[in-house]
Amino acid sequence: MSNANILPSNRAVLMATIDPDAYGAGTVTSDWVSLADFGYIQALVLVGEMQATSTVDAKLEQATDGSGTGAKDISGKSITQLTAAGSDDDKQVIINCRDDELDVANSFTHVRLSITTATAASDSAGLILGHDSRYSPETDLASVDEVV
Repeated sequence: MSNANILPSNRAVLMATIDPDAYGAGTVTSDWVSLADFGYIQALVLVGEMQATSTVDAKLEQATDGSGTGAKDISGKSITQLTAAGSDDDKQVIINCRDDELDVANSFTHVRLSITTATAASDSAGLILGHDSRYSPETDLASVDEVV
């Protein structure tokens, strides 16, 4: 059993977001986040209403720093495409990633979430949660308005 004195909001820190919106065809990404203080992250993709021909893809990318140097996909960290034709409106997808799944041999330390909408608009959002900080307590993004 986990320590009952540690709040869930201290164990899962909001690190990055893709704000909810009706996105047209194109790609939106979160900020780059460092995995230096976390053993693993969880990326959540939330899709709302999709136009009739819309598709949504999402993946995690890695880089060697916070500006995205050398950006490339993380192997095995992309979702199965969501489609309006497949009745994927109002679905969520979770992508888990450990720090050792990055290309650590080549100094990759940062991650971001990428969501691509194709053909027609789709409501979507995404976020990255860092879990069990090595150096607690970590803090959420400055945009977090309140923790109750």
